[in-house]
Amino acid sequence: MFDFIHPHLIDILDIFLVALLIFYIYKLIRGTAAMSIFIGIIIVYFIWVLVKSLHMELISAIMGQVLGVGVIAIIVIFQQEIRRFLLHLGTNSLSNKHTGFLARTIFGQRGKSMPLKSLDELTSAVRKMSETKTGALIVMTHVSSLEYVTETGDRIDAAINRRLIENIFFKNSPLHDGALVMNEQRLVSARCTLPMSDNQNIPPQFGMRHRAAIGLTEQSDATVIVVSEETGGISFVSKGEMKEMSSITELRLAIESSYSSGD
Repeated sequence: MFDFIHPHLIDILDIFLVALLIFYIYKLIRGTAAMSIFIGIIIVYFIWVLVKSLHMELISAIMGQVLGVGVIAIIVIFQQEIRRFLLHLGTNSLSNKHTGFLARTIFGQRGKSMPLKSLDELTSAVRKMSETKTGALIVMTHVSSLEYVTETGDRIDAAINRRLIENIFFKNSPLHDGALVMNEQRLVSARCTLPMSDNQNIPPQFGMRHRAAIGLTEQSDATVIVVSEETGGISFVSKGEMKEMSSITELRLAIESSYSSGD
């Protein structure tokens, strides 16, 4: 019955790679509005394959033209997802134990770690803001410098200092409305605008700060600390996933781990 099918090793590899690509695309857009569009594209493609195999020349030609022009539309529609996929691929390559060494040697990247004094200053400021229920949004850069984010705010370029961080997020401060971006050594920019996540599965009790933190970490390798203005709760966000911190010690460990994983 299936004598006409003669699969080769290269065919099996081809199918496996396509399935892997679809799986990674699904992971990136799961829970977003783009998921429905992606499913629609897959359905249209399979209909085109079906009508082509049935030798329905007219509709096959029309759908072929639509799909050909649709590649440009797909790039426009999925530009954020494509950006996220490429960033995820590059970041993983740099952080991987085996390929990361070669990549960092070629491109001049080096493993980073936050100095103990800077970590103490940062966590002390977060503890104080949590106690006083002062809302805060602190972005920590890793491989990506996030220039497109820092340019939306006001440059600071200051040493990491607990009093300065607390003053930035003080309710009457002109810099409190937005995110503070820092690297492992210095405070870079304040009052920055972050991209909002369109993930519909974010619990409703989390506000705009949490949604912005998730949005940025979906699109970059940055990690974000969020202090809730309503509850004083501390959250640590990485790779689009948010974890509520039960103590400052847990937060310190999360920050240290986020930097050491890029070594």
